[in-house]
Amino acid sequence: MLVRVVRMTFREEAVESFLQNFEANKQNIRNFPGCSHLELWQDENHKNIFLTYSHWQSEEALNQYRDSELFKTVWSFTKTLFAEKPVAFSSKKIQELS
Repeated sequence: MLVRVVRMTFREEAVESFLQNFEANKQNIRNFPGCSHLELWQDENHKNIFLTYSHWQSEEALNQYRDSELFKTVWSFTKTLFAEKPVAFSSKKIQELS
């Protein structure tokens, strides 16, 4: 399993547009082949900073999503709203404690 985190800082006036776009596309992203989990987080102190947290079957599955029309459509809109360059990284889960 691959864990993907993307940190995005939006212009304050663009937050509502981002949230509306995420709401409209979240089920399609979550149901994309290879995606088993999707969360949206908001920074506690900076209300214009959001993170997506997703689980992917493999790096290949993530790359198939990134090459898809769905991603291209969502990302082309989202990137127009940024105040700063996004930061993204992928990791493998080693351990989980409950």
